[in-house]
Amino acid sequence: MSDYVNVVLMAAVCSWLVAQLLKTVSYAVKYHTFKIERIWGAGGMPSSHSAFVCALAITTCRVSGSNSVEAALAMSFAFIVMYDACGVRRAAGQHAHEINRLRKVVDKLDDEIIEKIDEEVDIEVDETETESEIKELKELLGHTPLQVMCGALLGILIGMVFPV
Repeated sequence: MSDYVNVVLMAAVCSWLVAQLLKTVSYAVKYHTFKIERIWGAGGMPSSHSAFVCALAITTCRVSGSNSVEAALAMSFAFIVMYDACGVRRAAGQHAHEINRLRKVVDKLDDEIIEKIDEEVDIEVDETETESEIKELKELLGHTPLQVMCGALLGILIGMVFPV
């Protein structure tokens, strides 16, 4: 059984690595710049999370049989991860985008206007936090359905051709 676990894990990790490399290259081509964070970062095309869980599920099916409990668990896990990538994580990224946009608008407001708003709304301002300490929220968290589908197809392909 330990040989199977290693093969399943190796296929999943291989799929994740290929997806991350493709994501880094596609980002560099699209934006004409290399961004080191893309090598390990979430979000983007293809979904490395989807690739990982689909390779895990397919390799588990090949090793344990598609009617096994392990295959059922791996497939269930894959669907949950892919649903989450398109839903909750994508929504969190969209929220971060809007919050970052609002911060830029607020930064452009005159200090007097901000003070007036603070007095009217009775907001307590943390004077210890400076503008340089306020970090922009990460927006690339989730995936579009197309990114998830491409990651899933990559994971399925790798899971099917990976030697067991």
